[in-house]
Amino acid sequence: MTNRSSASLMRYWRNFGSASWLAIDSIRAHKLRTVLTLLGVIVGVASVVMVGAAIEGLGTYATESTSKVFGGKTFLIAQVANAVSRSEYFAKLKENRPIRPDDLTYLKAYTGDRILYSAYNQRVEDIRRDMLRSEGASILGVAAVLPEMREINLSDGRFFTDQEERSAQPVAVIGSEAADTLFPNICPTGHTVKIQGRVFTVVGVLEKVGSAFGRNQDNTAYIPFPVFVKMYGSTQSIAIFGRARPGTNLSVESALDVTRAALRARFHARPGRSDRFDSLTPEAMQSFITQLVGMISAVVVPVTLISLVVGGIVIMNIMLVSVTERTHEIGVRKSVGARRTDIRRQFLIEAVILAGLGGAIGVALGAALTMLVARLAGLTLTITLQYAVLGLAVSGIVGVVSGWYPAVRAARLNPIEALRAE
Repeated sequence: MTNRSSASLMRYWRNFGSASWLAIDSIRAHKLRTVLTLLGVIVGVASVVMVGAAIEGLGTYATESTSKVFGGKTFLIAQVANAVSRSEYFAKLKENRPIRPDDLTYLKAYTGDRILYSAYNQRVEDIRRDMLRSEGASILGVAAVLPEMREINLSDGRFFTDQEERSAQPVAVIGSEAADTLFPNICPTGHTVKIQGRVFTVVGVLEKVGSAFGRNQDNTAYIPFPVFVKMYGSTQSIAIFGRARPGTNLSVESALDVTRAALRARFHARPGRSDRFDSLTPEAMQSFITQLVGMISAVVVPVTLISLVVGGIVIMNIMLVSVTERTHEIGVRKSVGARRTDIRRQFLIEAVILAGLGGAIGVALGAALTMLVARLAGLTLTITLQYAVLGLAVSGIVGVVSGWYPAVRAARLNPIEALRAE
């Protein structure tokens, strides 16, 4: 029984090998037709790889941007901290109360022993130095404690101190782009710039950060929040960054809960009623990003895979033409003892090889184009194994599906009629 099974297995692999070589010989014999057949699959798989890289790159970019804006352990309180649609934004703007500097003072008084807070407000202004100008810079009013809450690295100088903040000293920490624009040949530290006509002394320069959520983080100027209030007033709603003080062992969520409880008491929120302010944590932001990327992937990738279906139709048509051209060959093979299974296997293997070869070339081409576009355009594109495997798997399935009907048709040919064909 064992010998019979071994013999059957050896015969199967011998027939499989023979069918594979015949399929490869047929592909090599018609090189131009093979190339034209592969184009649909190559384009389809390359598209899947590139679209997947763009989607993963979007997720990576969003995660990095979140880290730049929030840091890893910081939360945000604002009138509107997060809105996924215009209607949601205006609904929150209507229902929530503006956050005022007095609210920040209240939070520091009642929870400041456990949590660090920094006001955060922004305006867009030009920064000037003599005849030079850094246009459309982000002027950020913040607290001196902000570097303890978020990762803020300096290439030169220092951040302004708590004393400078309390006494509303006109000092500024400028971004790398603003520094290069205004001080092309000298170190900015110790020199002055003008913001809205006010003279500020530059005490530090930030390291180059790049962009976050489409906003340039290097054309900026951090100034003490009291100075910001003097310049722009205190009627505008502000945002508040918070972080648990070192040694308190409070998590981000726990620190946020402490802050929420204090603000609810200040705003006289009734038990069971929703907060009259908005909040956001890095985890919530990351969850939103993951959900958004998943939705984009669910819509875009299936559309991209349609091109592989088109490639499969091309393979099926070429295989049907091949069956017609090789009718006499099929008749000869059947006349010398080839079974239907052998004929079907040969044409099916040929279709799978075509699809698999196209898939492999498509993955390589997609990866090469992705790296080229990323380098030339400076985009964040992340090539991932899952999309490459997806492209190869779908191309293999396309090969089986598109090759099945031509293979069955070839196997069903009458040997006598096939031999008469020319």
